[in-house]
Amino acid sequence: MKRIVTIFGVIVLLLAGSCAYAEEKIAFINMKDILLLSDHGKEAAVEFQTVFQKKRDSIQSREAELKKMKEELEKQRLVLTEPAMREKELEYEKQFRDYKRLVEDSNAEIQRMDQELSRKMIPEVLKVVNTIGKRDGYTMILDIAAAGIAYHSPARDITKQVILEFNKEYKSRKK
Repeated sequence: MKRIVTIFGVIVLLLAGSCAYAEEKIAFINMKDILLLSDHGKEAAVEFQTVFQKKRDSIQSREAELKKMKEELEKQRLVLTEPAMREKELEYEKQFRDYKRLVEDSNAEIQRMDQELSRKMIPEVLKVVNTIGKRDGYTMILDIAAAGIAYHSPARDITKQVILEFNKEYKSRKK
């Protein structure tokens, strides 16, 4: 009799535990996709691409100048005196340092733009995610990349829904 009561108690606990899990409603989003595929993200990407292209063109121009300078230096190596050659080499080294600084500054500016965009957009996206979560009764909405999730059911991915609602919210703010 005692054994039957114990088994019955274990069964009740197991059923109670599974009922508690049945109430959980979990969804997943991919923040990177939202930032890239939303209207706001696409507009920012165009601006970002314009700045990137200008920086790349400037860097390529400087590379061409340095290459030409190096070729001239090699051609004149046998003709110039030692002090004149050293002066040309110092000038080349200075130009090369300036070039490296340009590359570093350009990379830093692009990274700064990316961080600024994320800093502005992520809170706006999270407002939409919170609205969807409360409205649709989700217990938890996880970012696939940030949470390190190896697998999730595509049926529970609400990224597209978030993008659609974020686009609506963005358009209404833009007017």
